[in-house]
Amino acid sequence: MSNSENTGIYRDRLSVEQVEESDQFAPRFDSNGLIPCITLDSNTRQVLMFAMMNREALQLTIETGLAHYWSRSRGKLWKKGETSGMVQQVKRMLIDDDQDCVVIEVGLTPPVGGGQEASCHVGYRSCFYREVPIGRKSEKPIQLTFIETGKAFDPVAVYGDTPNPTRL
Repeated sequence: MSNSENTGIYRDRLSVEQVEESDQFAPRFDSNGLIPCITLDSNTRQVLMFAMMNREALQLTIETGLAHYWSRSRGKLWKKGETSGMVQQVKRMLIDDDQDCVVIEVGLTPPVGGGQEASCHVGYRSCFYREVPIGRKSEKPIQLTFIETGKAFDPVAVYGDTPNPTRL
């Protein structure tokens, strides 16, 4: 499906002015049919995760108020929380100036296997739980710093034998 095809909730992308200055929703999906999505905690504004959405995931997110994504590692539509119970309730969605990236602000629910509300399958609250050092020139491999002091939940208790989506 091309970016210019008018389907349902999406408008054709006709001009720069229309995309940047109008109230028309004309998202630009990449050559794989995906648009990046940054997910923030609606209360703290902490970055929770980065994922991709295809047309269906974006539309389902808008229609249901629950975050849906396209899982590149699994190759399928993914409703956040369908396995873990950690549903993301969308409070607000923003789209950037050229409509090729969305930001969603979400409320979180705790995992079904116990623990605190979180977004990361590894057990941390945020998928961005490590910091990369900046401003140092070094010939040695970079060492990351953990910025979250502990996990919000036990991944084994929540996911059991569900395959890990991380690919090497």
